[in-house]
Parts: sequence; C-alpha cells; structure tokens
Amino acid sequence: MKVTLFGATGNVGKECLKQCLESGHEVTVLVRTPAKLPEEYRSKITVIEGDALTHSDVLSAISQGTDAVLFAIGVDEKTSPKDLCTDATQHILDVMRENAVSRLVWCGGGSNIVPADQVSFGAKFVRWYAEHFLKHRHFDKEKQLELLNSRKDISWVGVRPLQMKAGPKTMKYRIGYDKFSAMSNISFADCAHSMLQQLSSDHWVHEVPIIQY
Repeated sequence: MKVTLFGATGNVGKECLKQCLESGHEVTVLVRTPAKLPEEYRSKITVIEGDALTHSDVLSAISQGTDAVLFAIGVDEKTSPKDLCTDATQHILDVMRENAVSRLVWCGGGSNIVPADQVSFGAKFVRWYAEHFLKHRHFDKEKQLELLNSRKDISWVGVRPLQMKAGPKTMKYRIGYDKFSAMSNISFADCAHSMLQQLSSDHWVHEVPIIQY
C-alpha cells in the first residue's frame, strides 16, 4: 500500500513509520526537519521537506496513486501554532479530494467525548483536566473532529488513545466505546498498530473509537 504519513518524527509517528515499513508499505513523509527522522529509515522512504500548514507542501506529499494517509501530528502546548491539527487536516482533506485519495486514519484525543461514549465520572474528569491544563491540544482536536464530521466524502477513521506512554507493541488492547478513566492508557506502539489496522478495514469508518488496555 502507498501511504503518506504526517507527524513521522513524533512518538506515535515514529511507531507508525516503523510498522508501515515492517508491513511492506511504500511510505512518503512530510516533515519540517528531515534530520529528526530515524537514520535507518531515511533511505527506505520518500522524504519531502515541508509543512502540513502549507497547501503546496501537502500537495507534494499526497500524490495521485496514494492509497491512504496517516495523521499522527502531535500538539505541543507551548510551541505549536493555534489549530495546528485542524488547519493541517483541512489541507490534507482538500488534497485528498483533488487526487481521489479516500482513506484517512488519524490519531485523535481521548478527552474529546462523543455521543457513543459511556460517559462515566472518569471520562468527565479526563475532559475537565484537558480543558483546564491541555487547552491547546484539547480544543484543536475538537475542532479537527468537527471538520472531519463535515467531510463524509472521505473514508476517514479516528482512534482516540488515552494517556499514551512508551512501551511494547502488545496488540492486546480494546478498541470501541468502552468506559475509560484517567487511569486508562496505551503505548505509542499499540496506538500505531491500531491505526495501521484501519488502513484496510471499513469497520470504524466515520467513527472515533477509544483505544486502551
């Protein structure tokens, strides 16, 4: 499969890149700083230096013939531009439509509660904490989800990880609308694994299940 990956130098993105190559996918990445890519992968992928906030750079990264796009861009509370994920997603969706690319898999936020969730006290606490201490990330991801919900012409799938951490790829996690709390977590590796599973599955199209152990 021909895959374009955004956010390849972040914790989730590096795992997505590694697992894409292990699965035999042909990978193109758009990165602002190519030197941040793991050296052992650079010769195995197509690297485009640029910014996901620039339409022409996104157009260079998602060519005709691309099968799917992986969105793993993270938000830094102090340094990321306002609405980073939302604005980058707008460019990505526009280019996907232009080049007839239909599948987008993106990493959302566990604090963004949706109607299908089981809204326990734990879920409310996760949302409250994000609204007060992770405002930049939380509200950007909310706007991103609103944008995606308005674009059902694209077969997008979202996964919402909870409290990500370093750890092995176990492939043993729950995906769905199960109850969750501030204690729920998942490794970067398993988050990436769940994303790659959605590249060829239609089960969660236009949905945003929680992933957790």
